[in-house]
Amino acid sequence: MTENADSRTSRRTLLLAAGSAGAAALAAACSGPAGTRGAAGRPPAPADPAPTGSTTPACVLTAESGAGPYYLDLDRVRSDITEGRDGVPFRLDLTVLRASEGCHPVAGAAVDVWHADVSGTYSSGTDAFLRGTQLTDAAGRVTFRTIVPGWYRGLAPHIHFKVRPDRRTETTSQFFFPEELLVRVYKLQPYARRPAPERPNTRDSRYRESGAATTLAPVPDGAGYRASYTVGVA
Repeated sequence: MTENADSRTSRRTLLLAAGSAGAAALAAACSGPAGTRGAAGRPPAPADPAPTGSTTPACVLTAESGAGPYYLDLDRVRSDITEGRDGVPFRLDLTVLRASEGCHPVAGAAVDVWHADVSGTYSSGTDAFLRGTQLTDAAGRVTFRTIVPGWYRGLAPHIHFKVRPDRRTETTSQFFFPEELLVRVYKLQPYARRPAPERPNTRDSRYRESGAATTLAPVPDGAGYRASYTVGVA
């Protein structure tokens, strides 16, 4: 299955991302989790060996967008979601903070991620590749091991995520990748089995309008990449 480029989703930004005066003031009042950047781009002192590559300052509410047509509540609690799918390895470290409560970590929140494989195909429910759920630990952290997603027509490559801190509320959005990284990855096998767009991100109006707020900053990690991101929930 591939997501239809015409299935538009509403997007609202709850707070401006890094660089705005409000975000800077809010981030300065709180200490971010290990491995995440503050509003001025300076990482706090890590409490332990921590992931790098975050783009969101502490305590900024995450820009939301729709879940798309392929969300499945499979409740597959696991960290490695590859299920043997080929691709460039990618590790995603997330930290969930309650921005409305002084940047406190949210423990026990369910975090779902799902995305397309190298051919732009989503699992259907009879299978469950590249889908999974993790529960945040006491520091609000989860880790997913997956691959860099493939592209499909009309949309910037992305990883969907949903954070459910309780049964009544949820935050849903998607992560994007720097275009130069995608161009480099899509020249490798198995991605190169089909010709990739020259501009995989900027052909998507959603990315051009607000993708910077949830664009990851991956760094090399062995044979692949890793990135971290702080998800601020209300």
